[in-house]
Amino acid sequence: MRPPAGQVLHFSEDPHITRFAPPGSLSPYVWALNAEQAPAYWFPRDCPRVLAWPGPRTTVADRGLLQDHRVHAIEYGWLGRLRTVLLYAYRFDARPFRPLGTPDPYAMVATEAVQPLGPPEPVGDLLALHERAGIELRLLPSLWKLHDLVAASSLQFSCIRMRNADASA
Repeated sequence: MRPPAGQVLHFSEDPHITRFAPPGSLSPYVWALNAEQAPAYWFPRDCPRVLAWPGPRTTVADRGLLQDHRVHAIEYGWLGRLRTVLLYAYRFDARPFRPLGTPDPYAMVATEAVQPLGPPEPVGDLLALHERAGIELRLLPSLWKLHDLVAASSLQFSCIRMRNADASA
């Protein structure tokens, strides 16, 4: 599930939100995602994940680490939750949002309250969503080795909710 041009998405497990407003000084933003960023959030909210993909500056050797395609990885312990979570997508007009992060934005943010364009849409089967998008989903006992590998490489990557990753493996 990706937004069309002119829209951004916010993913949530809560289907009852009617208005999104910046929560305050700790986070002065309403967060959303464009089409490129959306796959990073095809997961339960607290699920730790490592996402990696080749970019324009990725070396030939590092492209081989991923067989030259996008990879998302989670821990085995999160597979059941990934398969059963009810995730919803809220659609917004993109105009109040601006990119956050340079040189490669990782989110879209608004500093004012925004209302969804309509009711939230169920995202559906997250495994099937990855498959249709051509994103390899890897299951690992722990994410930390992959985290360290991609962080030391020339790959583009994102590591999300790592505070919830298994540190014992």
